[in-house]
Amino acid sequence: MKIEAHHSFKYKMIELKARVRDHEFLRKKLSALGAQYVETFQQTDLYFKVPEGRLKLREVEGNHTAELIYYERENIPGPKRDNAFILEIKEPEDLKKILKKILTPLTVIEKVREIYKYQGTQIHMDTVKKLGKFIEFERRTSDDSKVAEKDRQILEKIMAKLKIDPNNFETLSYSDLPQT
Repeated sequence: MKIEAHHSFKYKMIELKARVRDHEFLRKKLSALGAQYVETFQQTDLYFKVPEGRLKLREVEGNHTAELIYYERENIPGPKRDNAFILEIKEPEDLKKILKKILTPLTVIEKVREIYKYQGTQIHMDTVKKLGKFIEFERRTSDDSKVAEKDRQILEKIMAKLKIDPNNFETLSYSDLPQT
């Protein structure tokens, strides 16, 4: 068995996630702002227990590759820093079998993700099975604290334009939220 990786990426991001009730309202707001619709797809994330951070194998319906994603993120409300390492995997089934043998699977998160781009920010509207509806903002940043603070402020401005209630900020990963 040979597991082949195509690409690896390391990102520093500022991220913001909030619970929402109405994706249709947000679609209209995004359209009015001039946000660019990118695509919609079904994702399945298999999370594993690791000593630090979070590790997941992400598969997208209809895609023959997967992503192994390790990330560390603050568990705070509002915009937070996120350090992620992403490895694109050519044969995900083989890797999934190996990971299940050596690590403890924690949970599976299934979601429909709708992606938009707006002024350098990627916006996800997620409908997550057993959790509900969310909006998530991701913006690449740097180690420079001034740049990161500017990026944090940009996310807060976009959030305000979309009328996202700060009381609905989500501090945790989907994997950590209680399922209904």
